[in-house]
Amino acid sequence: MNSVSSSSGESEERQQMSVQDPKRPSQSDCKAVKLLEGRSRQLSDSRVLITGGAGFIGSHLAEALLARGCSVMVVDNLSTGRFANIAPMTGHPRFRFAIDSITNDIVMDRLMSESDMVFHLAAAVGVKLIVENPVHTIETNIMGTEAVLKAANRYRVKVLVASTSEVYGKGNCIPFAEDDDVVLGPTCRSRWAYAASKMVDEFLSLAYYHEKELPVVVFRLFNTVGPRQTGQYGMVIPRLVQQALRGEPLTVYGDGRQSRCFLHVHDAVEALISLAECEQAVGQVFNVGSTEEVSILDLTEKILALVDGSEPRSVQDDRILLIPYDQAYAVGFEDMLKRAPDISRMNALTGWQPKRSLNTILEDVIRSFSGGDL
Repeated sequence: MNSVSSSSGESEERQQMSVQDPKRPSQSDCKAVKLLEGRSRQLSDSRVLITGGAGFIGSHLAEALLARGCSVMVVDNLSTGRFANIAPMTGHPRFRFAIDSITNDIVMDRLMSESDMVFHLAAAVGVKLIVENPVHTIETNIMGTEAVLKAANRYRVKVLVASTSEVYGKGNCIPFAEDDDVVLGPTCRSRWAYAASKMVDEFLSLAYYHEKELPVVVFRLFNTVGPRQTGQYGMVIPRLVQQALRGEPLTVYGDGRQSRCFLHVHDAVEALISLAECEQAVGQVFNVGSTEEVSILDLTEKILALVDGSEPRSVQDDRILLIPYDQAYAVGFEDMLKRAPDISRMNALTGWQPKRSLNTILEDVIRSFSGGDL
């Protein structure tokens, strides 16, 4: 098993890389060079670090990068990630892992010094976790991103930073575009801690790009779904699918009229790789999501139809249980009626667009749980 030691004595044994860089060209010169180089650079043979790599998205990304010929290193403290997600890769000669926190400076320095690029996916995620543990959410997201950027800047490693559609807050200009103004709820509602912490992550990442000329790309994920995602922290599709497979009532929070756009994890991974290969993406923010919108009530009916072949009934369907937000999360919890991305910037620069439909997503998730992991 290829692992990375996290012992404190390691710093004395390893050889330090020089942190002194030759004088760098100006930002305008760098951008001119990028235009001459063209839009893309293949990742083959690159050394890639994935923070949060034992998580749902990170493990799929690791598999895709290995298939492209990359050497992949994963760091994850397994707080929400699962070792089972990366276990099949542990025997691969180009795969290494460290079970540790990204705030461990010794481990991050070692891993970053051996990397050409880092996908920063490690974060506190899931509505349930965010509402119940706001301190953990804020500290994990902000301090973790700070640690990653500092280490990356030391070795001039390109960073792709995961953000979220949550940063659009209460915006009502649908679909959401990357440069839209943002309206969040009050600080007395912990529900907004996640959105605010990820906005700080974005500000800090872009500050490193502008002030220190560190190559940074920010991508905002919209409701990414697929095999390996757990419903434990409030993710809606795996939770509903597991309830349907167990023959339980499907719990819908609120009135079910809120709508979302769900993206297959394989489409998400293709988007991240396309951004990593696109030199002109550096210094920009991108929406990564599907444009196929569905209400949560309609989603629930689709899941029931796929699981037991039943026809949709009325809103009063006894298989669907509506639960007020105050009971599901906390008093005063706020949700957004719609959340849909404008992906025109991403498409124009990389040509990427989602390929897999909502039905394909649901079929893949149902199949992944039908093996008994309910």
